[in-house]
Amino acid sequence: MLSELSAWFWQDRLWFPKGLGWADLEDRDGRVYAKAQDLWAALPIALAFLIVRQIFERTVATSLASLFGVKETVRLKAPHNPTLESYYCNITKNPTQNSISSLCKQTGHSERQVQRWFRRRRNQDRPSLHKKFREASWRFTFYLLAFIAGLASLIDKPWLYDMKAMWEGFPVLTLLPSQYWYYMIELGFYGSLLFSVASDVKRKDFKEQIVHHLATILLISFSWCVNYIRAGTLIMLVHDSSDYFLESAKMFNYAGWRNACNYIFIVFAAVFIVTRLVIFPFRIIYCTWVYPLTMYEPFFGYYFLNSLLMILQCLHIFWAGLIIRMAVRFLTNNEKVDDERSDKEEPDESEEEGEAEGDKKDIKKNGPVLNGHTVHNNNHSKTE
Repeated sequence: MLSELSAWFWQDRLWFPKGLGWADLEDRDGRVYAKAQDLWAALPIALAFLIVRQIFERTVATSLASLFGVKETVRLKAPHNPTLESYYCNITKNPTQNSISSLCKQTGHSERQVQRWFRRRRNQDRPSLHKKFREASWRFTFYLLAFIAGLASLIDKPWLYDMKAMWEGFPVLTLLPSQYWYYMIELGFYGSLLFSVASDVKRKDFKEQIVHHLATILLISFSWCVNYIRAGTLIMLVHDSSDYFLESAKMFNYAGWRNACNYIFIVFAAVFIVTRLVIFPFRIIYCTWVYPLTMYEPFFGYYFLNSLLMILQCLHIFWAGLIIRMAVRFLTNNEKVDDERSDKEEPDESEEEGEAEGDKKDIKKNGPVLNGHTVHNNNHSKTE
């Protein structure tokens, strides 16, 4: 049964144009071609990335955080309360007003105390600035190095300048060592992101990120198996060209360097729009959707490849909307650029209340105060 299913799945007419097939990709005369079993090499690379990341974040990224002056805010811990903790973990982290009233009766606390407890408890689960900074540092380092390596491997290739050249000789395209390592490293990195998704900083576009990672892994794997490697390297280069700008802007944001963050984000927005909304759809997808039909009849692999590319393009449009909204807000109102996908920390009102109560006590005890010092009445002279 499995052998019959495998034979049907890998049949030539599904993945190649008419008259071509897997037999054309067998190594011969010193020419080496990509093979599906090569993809297993990405698994140990992904595990190696996880190990290297832990070392990098605990050493290099931690030192960078100190150098950048990343300051962690002090969070007040929610006091132990089994009833509220059970509700928080099992039902919801954001109770409704009716639920708060019910919890007040169960615990004997006031509404304000229950609301404060949930606020503090939510803040406890939010990642610290140091964690966010270390994660952004790791991704910035990879994306920058990957872009430089990808550009170096493609700079002398004709299909970088004339994208129609990616189909010359297809599918009998010899595998180059630079292409092999570019593919395995990129596939291993996105595999490591998928493995670490549970521990990474979760943002509001968490589901879109999962879809993006899966689509990217599937696209890289598929393009490798059927020898769409030239198109695959161009797609990876386009994606890496803007990501390191975003991660560097995050680093400056977490460090409190507002101006640097804002200006780098504007550069990122410009590069993202040009690469993801112009080059990717009108150059790369055009050359995978329109140009092949001038040489071959459409086949399943043609439709499958372009379907994956359209999924990525839909995600690009979704993220471009968020990016443009943030960029416009900064350019028109000179506001601080904040990542709209991030879950912002909630202020603890108890601190403000404590300060207000302290001020009242000082006023009663010492009279009016100004900047912490008693204001003396100098409108009379001391009698002798």
